[in-house]
Amino acid sequence: MDSNKTNTSQLNRGLKARHMTMIALGGSIGTGLFLASGGAIASAGPGGALLAYAAVGIMVYFLMTSLGELATYMPDSGSFETYASRFVDPSLGFAMGWNFWYNWAITIAAELSAATLIIKYWFPDSSSLLWSVLFLALILGLNLLSVKGYGESEYWFATIKVAVVIIFLAVGVLMIFGIIGGEAVGFKNFTIGDAPFHGGFFAFLGVFMAAGFSFQGTEMVGVAAGESDNPREHVPRAIRQVFWRILIFYILAIFVISLLIPYTNPNLLKDGIESIGVSPFTLVFEKAGLAFAASVMNAVILSSVLSAGNSGMYASSRVLYSLAKRGKAPKFLARLSRRGLPVNALLLTTLVGMTAFLASLFGDGIVYTWLLNASGMCGFITWLGIAISHYRFRRAYIAQGRDLNDLPYKAKWFPFGPIFAFVLCIVVILGQNLSAFTGGQIDWYGVVVSYISVPLFLVIWLGYKWIKRTKVVPLQECELEPPARK
Repeated sequence: MDSNKTNTSQLNRGLKARHMTMIALGGSIGTGLFLASGGAIASAGPGGALLAYAAVGIMVYFLMTSLGELATYMPDSGSFETYASRFVDPSLGFAMGWNFWYNWAITIAAELSAATLIIKYWFPDSSSLLWSVLFLALILGLNLLSVKGYGESEYWFATIKVAVVIIFLAVGVLMIFGIIGGEAVGFKNFTIGDAPFHGGFFAFLGVFMAAGFSFQGTEMVGVAAGESDNPREHVPRAIRQVFWRILIFYILAIFVISLLIPYTNPNLLKDGIESIGVSPFTLVFEKAGLAFAASVMNAVILSSVLSAGNSGMYASSRVLYSLAKRGKAPKFLARLSRRGLPVNALLLTTLVGMTAFLASLFGDGIVYTWLLNASGMCGFITWLGIAISHYRFRRAYIAQGRDLNDLPYKAKWFPFGPIFAFVLCIVVILGQNLSAFTGGQIDWYGVVVSYISVPLFLVIWLGYKWIKRTKVVPLQECELEPPARK
C-alpha cells in the first residue's frame, strides 16, 4: 500500500506537555551559548555581552508572548504563514512561509557541515560525506517515525543541554568562591583592563547581532503547537519557561564565564565549531580540574547540532505542508501518510538540505556560502512577521467586538511588546553590517553578502502580491475563527 496516500486529513497531534516545554527550553540552547558566548565577551567585554544578550532576551520574551497568544488561540502548524495571511496580507503569509522553510532547509545543511567537523575530533581521517549521510538519515528517521518520535528525540537532546548548563553554573559558582579549582577569583576579571565595557558601540552592535542568532529557534514552539494534544495548556506553560531560560542559561552563564575568564584571554575569540577544545565551557571545566571536559563538551555540542537539524527538519516540513494545503506550494506536498506525517514535504526538505551540503564540498563551497548568507537574516524576518501579525490580530479582535478575557492566553504589555520587538528587529536587520558603510569606501561585496535576504524576501512578497492582486486585510474582515480541531 502506498504510505503517501492521504489516509488522514490532519497532522497527528502527539506532542505532550513535557515535549512542548523542552522544545521551548532547547530551542535556543546550542552553539550560540556553548561557543559564541566567548567571542561576545572578548568583543564587547563582560558588561557589553551581558547588556546585548539581556536586550535581545527581552525582545525574544515579548515575541514568544505574542506567538503564545496567537498559537493558543489558533494552533496551526503553518504558524507564521497562517497568521500573516489571516491578519495582515496573504502575500506576506506566502513570503513568510517560504522564507521560514528556506531558512531551516539550509540550516540543516549547515548543521550537517558542523556535525562532520565535530565528529572528526574523535575520527580525524574519516569521510565527511559518510558522516553527513548517517546524520541526515538519523534526523530523517526520527521525523519519519511519528511526531512523537520528533518530540521524544528533542526532549532528550534538550535534557542533555539543560543538564550541562546547570552543572556548568554550579561548578562555576563554586569556583568563583574558591570552593573548587583553587583560589577565589571574585569580581577581579569583571573590571580588568577597560572592562566591563570594551570595544565601543560597533562591538556592542556586533554582539547584539550574534545574540539574535543565538536565540533563533525559540519560535519552533509556534509550529509545534499545531501538533500539541492540548495547546491551550501546553503552549502558555512553554512560553513562560522562555523568560527564565534566557535569564538562567544565557545571562548567568555569560556572567560566570566573564568572572572566571578575563575578556582578554585570546581563546575566547576562537568561537568556531572547530574550537571546541577552547570553548568557554571547556576552559571553565578544565580550570575546575575536569580533564575530560573537551570530550564531554564535544559530545554535548554534537547533540546540540543534531538537535538543531532535527528541529529544522520538523518545522520546515510542517510549514511547507501548510503552504501546500493553502495552494501556495505544489499540491503533492500536502499529502499525509497513515501516521499523519507530511512525508513528501519531509523528503523534499531533506533533498534540499543534502544538495546544499554537497555544494559545500565542491567548488570551494562558493554556492553553499551564498545559500547560507541568503538565510542569514531569515530568522529576524520571521520574528518581524510575528510582531506584525500579533499587533494586527489583537487590533482585529477588538475591532470585531470580541472580549479579550475570552483569549486562552493573553500577552502582557500590549502594544508595547510587539512594537518593541518590531523596532529591535529592524535595528538588527539594518545594522547587520554597518561597518561596510563606515570605511572610506563602501564594501559592496560585504553589503550584498549581509543584506541579500532582504531583497529576496521583498521579491517573493511583492511578486506574489502583484500576481495574485492581494490586499491588506481590513481589521473587520480578518478571519478570527480558529480552524476546527478534528
